Amino acid sequence: MISSDPPPRPLAARTPLRFSSGIEAAFCAGDDGALKLAHDAHGCLVYGLCRRMLTAEQADEVTQDVFLSAWRARAQFDPSRGTLSAWLVGITKRRIVDHLRSEGRHANRRAEVGELPDRPGEAVVEQLADRLLVAAALRELPERARETLHLAYQQDLTHQQIAERTGRALGTVKSDIRRGLQAIRQHVRVSDG
Repeated sequence: MISSDPPPRPLAARTPLRFSSGIEAAFCAGDDGALKLAHDAHGCLVYGLCRRMLTAEQADEVTQDVFLSAWRARAQFDPSRGTLSAWLVGITKRRIVDHLRSEGRHANRRAEVGELPDRPGEAVVEQLADRLLVAAALRELPERARETLHLAYQQDLTHQQIAERTGRALGTVKSDIRRGLQAIRQHVRVSDG
């Protein structure tokens, strides 16, 4: 029986896992409904980051600002440099820092005496954003790659121990880890948006 499937590509020609979607293409093109699709796909990530740093009302406001800013600047988004979610998180980090600075200036003007409460700095926003991006990237990985990375980095098992535990070949374990890390790296790479 003759198969209509193309022959498999050699290993060297295979590309790493990629987190691209039709949403990114529609967003770049400015298609009708693309902003809603982007919000539906990445709104929880953006709002989640905002909510961890701001009040609910402020998080709503900043989330809306992030998506409107992203839509207006969509020509600056380059899918070859990173994913839409990473680009949105980059914008979100800057908007949160701007909001916190603005609130700090207003608080300084309103303060009569005494110490002002500590506000999270840029480093805290950056670290939290990176953690959320990595978590989102892990959720996008195929189950086998996610499990292998979990065993390697959270349970601190060697490649050989993972192979023994999962019954997979050692080379497969190493490949799963390498491709999974490449995919995560690609996902968290943030454009300058």
